[in-house]
Amino acid sequence: MLMTLAVQNYRSLHSLEVPLSRLTVITGANGAGKSNLYGALRLLVNAANGDVVAALAREGGLPNVMWAGPEKISRAMERGEVPVQGSPRQNASRIKLGFGGEQFGYLIELGMPTPMASSAFNLDPVIKRESIWHGQAWRQASVLVDRKGPLVRRRSGRQWQVVASDLAESDSLFSHAGDPASVPEVFRLREMLRHWRFYADFRTDAAAPARQSIPATRTPVLHHDGRDLAAALQTIIEVGEPNALHEAIDDAFPGSRLGIERLGAGQLQATLTQPGLLRALNCSEWSDGTLRYVLLVAALLTPRPPPLMVLNEPETSLHPELVAPLARLIGKATERSQVWIISHSRELVRRLEIVEGCSNHILEKSLGRTVVSGLAELDKPPWRWG
Repeated sequence: MLMTLAVQNYRSLHSLEVPLSRLTVITGANGAGKSNLYGALRLLVNAANGDVVAALAREGGLPNVMWAGPEKISRAMERGEVPVQGSPRQNASRIKLGFGGEQFGYLIELGMPTPMASSAFNLDPVIKRESIWHGQAWRQASVLVDRKGPLVRRRSGRQWQVVASDLAESDSLFSHAGDPASVPEVFRLREMLRHWRFYADFRTDAAAPARQSIPATRTPVLHHDGRDLAAALQTIIEVGEPNALHEAIDDAFPGSRLGIERLGAGQLQATLTQPGLLRALNCSEWSDGTLRYVLLVAALLTPRPPPLMVLNEPETSLHPELVAPLARLIGKATERSQVWIISHSRELVRRLEIVEGCSNHILEKSLGRTVVSGLAELDKPPWRWG
């Protein structure tokens, strides 16, 4: 389980350490930084996939995503005694992302390249440093793998073994140092990150991928846009928890029954039989809220539980009466996975707060920075960038 998420200089996240639990709920007003926190998590997965530099480029490059305020905000600035103003920088401008967990911790630092007059890519971020260590907080003695510039080293007893000496500045150590035999720590951490799941982009319009029939292919993991909904539901019925699936449907739509219709050419389509109707409604006829709820059911009851599942505003398009069944479904999912929820729904948050192991963090802005409301200095999780 992850215990801490730490971010520096990414958009409004000037310097933020968030304590995590089995179920972490993030709330806050619009513009408080919830989407930025979500984006920081996605960038960590991009690092594991070797795509972090390209992902930042798609956001407009490092200058567009870098913290726009001063390097340091003094107590006098916080109290309003002096205006917010910059001063000569003491450190290089870098975006830092990291997490600490029960087994491993990881951090990555991204900065600007050395400018070259002949290059058109002087705004492309480069990876300056990466580190993997044992435990929640970074300590020099607990570092297992360390990367600075092109050099990657692995601790071997009391000595350091060079794993790579020519790593490209745009490549993460996960790309070229993930051999399970020679560097098992990198391999294990990379696989863990790659199995994180994010659900934030479910479409429910008439042309939504989830409303279309699909080929009958065993699908233990629902696609992030829900395009393989029928196959994912059938997989739960065959190799997952069919009773939990039907209970979740009945909890939300009493008396209704979910079905998977087998069409010609090996196609599948989800259907819903409701009390009083003479035929089942196929998913192209469902309301937006019904479709979204069933998509969340398929995601949360996956037969292949991920280490971490992140749901961004799952209450969108749902009728208020579906919030309680959704909360119960999320609570069940925490028995198998660590879950992170970003929500605007006070009712959903209220119901999730009673789930065992839940922590609720409210984000707010202070002088342009995202901070966790009520989190005192001594309440922050142990964290060092090293």
